[in-house]
Amino acid sequence: MHNTIKAKFIAAQILLIFCLVLGLAGCVPAAPPTPAPAPPAELPTGSWYQLYFTTPKFPDKDTDHFGGLDDKLTAFINTANTSVDMAIYQLDLPNVTQAMLAAKSRGATVRVVTDVDVFDDPKENPSFKQLQAAGITVVAGNKNAIMHDKFVIVDRQAVWLGSWNFTTNDTYRYSNHGIQIPSTDLAKNYTVTFEKMFLDKKFGPARKPGGTTARLTINGITVENYFSPEDGVTDKIIARLKSAKSAIDFMAFSFTDDGIGQAVMDRAKAGVKVRGVFENTGSATQFSEYGKMKQAGLDVLQDGNPYLMHHKVFIIDGQTVVLGSFNFSQNAENENDENLLIVDDASLAQQFTAEFQRVYAQAQNPPNKK
Repeated sequence: MHNTIKAKFIAAQILLIFCLVLGLAGCVPAAPPTPAPAPPAELPTGSWYQLYFTTPKFPDKDTDHFGGLDDKLTAFINTANTSVDMAIYQLDLPNVTQAMLAAKSRGATVRVVTDVDVFDDPKENPSFKQLQAAGITVVAGNKNAIMHDKFVIVDRQAVWLGSWNFTTNDTYRYSNHGIQIPSTDLAKNYTVTFEKMFLDKKFGPARKPGGTTARLTINGITVENYFSPEDGVTDKIIARLKSAKSAIDFMAFSFTDDGIGQAVMDRAKAGVKVRGVFENTGSATQFSEYGKMKQAGLDVLQDGNPYLMHHKVFIIDGQTVVLGSFNFSQNAENENDENLLIVDDASLAQQFTAEFQRVYAQAQNPPNKK
């Protein structure tokens, strides 16, 4: 991918999404209000993870911007005793930024990786500059694509990851997920990959595989953990889709990869029940898998969230969940910095299925954007 392609991508993602989709003047998200947040109701969760979904309200109001995933991540960062490593595409949440500053002030080592174009953009970088001004090193990279990760490692013992960028829009307007997993083995994988970016300054295709363990067992649950581009993530997803026996549900912000799309359609032809929701933005173009699947008679819909549906999730046979930052695209496969989990846990799958059903119902009966 050349710099011109990247510029076009960034323009489409930032200007189109924030200006056209959100209709926000100046493309600058409104700051969250200052009232003390009330904690959100806890979702049912497994003994080895904490799973959270955003709950966008329509019409969107600044007064509703409290008690979301930002509070959960802030609480997670506040547990840090020795270290916080953050790799994040976008950050504008004051409470998350303050939690990072507080961690440094109490003696923890705090390190940050982000995307170079986001870091160089005055509209996008104030939180990163605030961290930098406090003596926290921020490494920005991937000049030819995007550093698209969204993860935090605390004390090298636990990891937060998912589809959720640390922004007001992602927290209160977009459909997203975040999951917190205490596991030193998983934290080691993420730390190794983080340090390839932070210490070695290796991003995208320049980063080589090695040092991570792809297959883990966490509390008796099988978890596969991959990083892109080095781990050939698309093939891992296709292999799991090919194993589907009864059902595939998916939520896709960007789904343009023909190989993944063909794997889904092949399973549908074999009798597997397929349901999917595509984010509206870009889904009507020739590059999206939406048109092909619709023409093939699959049960696929365009999203009904007036803002964005930002998940990148497959649920297979009600038993397996594919989740993380990885969009189903060649850019994610070959150029971006991404991370992905494939988890074999029926309880986790059940919770993602509930979120899918919410998103699917909303796609059938969209609320009005106010």
